[in-house]
Formats: sequence, structure tokens, C-alpha cells
Amino acid sequence: MLIIIGILIFELIILFHEFGHFICAKKSNVLVHEFALGMGPKIFSFQKGETTYSLRLFPIGGFCSMEGEDGQSDNPRSFGKAKVWKRMIIVVAGATMNVLFGLVLMAIMLCTQDVPYFASTTIESFHENAVSSQYGLKEGDTIISLDGYAIYTDKDFSYSMATMKTDSPVIKVKRNGETVDLGKVKFAMTKDDSGRQYIQLDFWVVPIKRTFSSVFTQTFKQTYSVIRMIWGSLIGLITGQFSVNDVSGPIGAASAISEATSVGLKSSFKDGLSNLIFMMMVISVNLGIFNMLPLPALDGGRFFFLLIEAIFRKPVPAKYEGLVHTIGFVLLMLFMILISLKDVLRLFGIEF
Repeated sequence: MLIIIGILIFELIILFHEFGHFICAKKSNVLVHEFALGMGPKIFSFQKGETTYSLRLFPIGGFCSMEGEDGQSDNPRSFGKAKVWKRMIIVVAGATMNVLFGLVLMAIMLCTQDVPYFASTTIESFHENAVSSQYGLKEGDTIISLDGYAIYTDKDFSYSMATMKTDSPVIKVKRNGETVDLGKVKFAMTKDDSGRQYIQLDFWVVPIKRTFSSVFTQTFKQTYSVIRMIWGSLIGLITGQFSVNDVSGPIGAASAISEATSVGLKSSFKDGLSNLIFMMMVISVNLGIFNMLPLPALDGGRFFFLLIEAIFRKPVPAKYEGLVHTIGFVLLMLFMILISLKDVLRLFGIEF
């Protein structure tokens, strides 16, 4: 049931993405033929005005089909006839909606959490026999970077620690109003259930009192931290820090939502709800960022061609752009099939 709920939530995130394209197209007087949720054969559809609204069989995406979007059209209301700046807005609207939706979800999560404080990045006190205090860290230090990764919130701190390969990161702190480079600071290491080693924190941080002002500030700061985390993960995938086994598609996303929610529910309903909302937030922002990568068939690829048109005042010939996007779409679908197969096998405990 939680996996089914996860799939429905994933489609809700897709709905917000496609609605961004849809509403901006409508406002730009571009003809929208179909607004679809899901892919493949139609389950049902209805016509309202000039647009068909449909629900399709496979819950792995959706689309907003506009006149002349993938080819030439003489219709004055086609996508290609709109001013280039309007087309740019239409293209980026999906990703923008995902980030805005993520911001709203973060605000909801922080408002519903049953905690009186937020975690800061300033050290309040050390554990007994703390290792890091022997290498220069002091009470009152505000950590501002770990191995060059800027630290703004506790989420930045957690992400950088979790992805670190060393037990002695280079740390910079703010101490008495000045930036101090402590060099390498050693921490004790521990292992999780899978045997993976990670740094064991040996200090407590100064709490941030929960107020309207702090909730508002933390909403933006923590959303920004998640955006940086996702971007860093994409860079890590390109550089080989992460492998294809660390990538998940819609099925994997639904499974992750299910797992995180069930873990939270073991403590309380509120914890389960908080985990669910956070996973929705991460996936929504992830979808927005991934879609704006400058790759063929993605929104970022389309925006790249529009940028060329805006700079040189001349569009790339439609047949060439269409060919690039078609090849990109085929490769994207093959990649999605591969990732979905991997996700299904992982549900049965089989790894690639």
C-alpha cells in the first residue's frame, strides 16, 4: 500500500511539473492539444475547450503537448511562433514549479515537526573523550566548510559527512568573528548495518529556538541545502563518486518513499508523515534540477537551443533540433527502462 501511495505521490510531483508548462503555455496563447498524466495508452480522457485532459496507464511521467513543439507549424498559436522569451519561460516553468512545490513541502514539514528546536552548525559541547576536540575544534565554533563544501545548515553538514571518504576532513570555522582554517580534523569512524563506514560526530550543536521567524528562515535555507545536495550528487554521478546503482527511477522513488515512511511510522504517525513529506520534497526538487540539465529531450536541452536562438537571433533548423531531441528521447527511454528494471529487481533483493 505504501508503494502504491509512493507511486501516486510521484505522479502528483509530475502533475505540478507539467502544470507549470501548461499554465505558462496558456498564458502565452500557445495551443495545448493534450495535458496528460502518465505515459502509454489512455485509461480515460475528457475534452475541455481546445485541450484534452488524459490519464494514461503507466505512472512514469506525463506531458503537455503543444502545437508545433516538436516540428514546424504554420499555426499562429504554435509553440515556435511565440516570442523566444515566452518559450524560455514555458520551458523552465516545469522545473520552477517543482522547486516551488519543494519549498512549500519543506515549510509544511518544518511546521508539522514535533520539535521545539532546529539544529545549528555551532558547537555547544563535546561528548566525553571526543576525538575532534583534540584536533582544534572548540566550543562556540561555527563550522563554515568541510573539505571545501560550504556549510549553511545541519543538512549540509550531514550530507558532506555522509559522502566523505576520509576520517580527517579539512575544516574551516568561524571563531570570535574570524574565519579560522583548522586544517585536517580527525573524527572517530563507525559502521552502519550494511558495513559502510562513516564519520561519527562527537559533539552537540547549539539549538535554534522554534519561532515563526526561524521556521521561515530554515524553510529557505534547508531547501537550498537540498538543492546543493542534489546538484552535488549529480556531479558525483558524472565524476564516478556514485554509480548507476545509486540512481533510481519512478519505481525506486516510490519504494524510497515507502521505506522512509514506514521507518517513521515505527516511531509515530507524525514522524512517518514528516519523512513522507521530506521525501516528496527531495524528489520534487530532484526532478526540477534533473530536467534542466542541458541534455537532448529534457527541458534543459530545449532551453539550450532557445538560448542559441536568443543569442544569434536565428533558430536552429527545426529538423536538426527535432533529430537531436528524438535521439535524446530514445536514449532517455532506454535509460529509464534500464533503471526501472533495476528498481524492480531491487524490490526482490536482486542487485545489478
